[in-house]
Amino acid sequence: MGVTGKLEVEVDIKSSGDVFHELLKLNPNHMSNIVPDQIHACDLHEGEFGKIGSIIEWKYTLDGKKCFTKEVIEAIDEEKKVIKFRVIEGDLFTEYKTMLISVHVIPKGDIDAILWEIKFERFDDYGPYPTNLTDLFISVTRDIEAHHLNA
Repeated sequence: MGVTGKLEVEVDIKSSGDVFHELLKLNPNHMSNIVPDQIHACDLHEGEFGKIGSIIEWKYTLDGKKCFTKEVIEAIDEEKKVIKFRVIEGDLFTEYKTMLISVHVIPKGDIDAILWEIKFERFDDYGPYPTNLTDLFISVTRDIEAHHLNA
């Protein structure tokens, strides 16, 4: 049995958290236009964007390497502005047995925060924690924020 863990990173943003939530829920395929150096494509493989059970494939760069991941939308909570994706295929499975990624918009008065949470299980006791993913999520969040502030 491997090691299970959870990493969280909360990024305060000046742009609207609602816009961020809607982008990730309904138009994740637009992210490759907003952050093309990091997200290269987001393709729908089954279902509809914004619908539980839909399967999405991401093509992205992580640590200088082009990668892909397929995820199923496991949950959407409109009231709490949470989306949960379960990784079902891709490069992340070379190090991890399971992975669940959640994105939560947290209102903070004049600003909002984006909370990224990664729950994972590694194959064994040795190997990396997915801190490279948290770094990617911070960078993507900042670039999306800048895009919306400049729009």
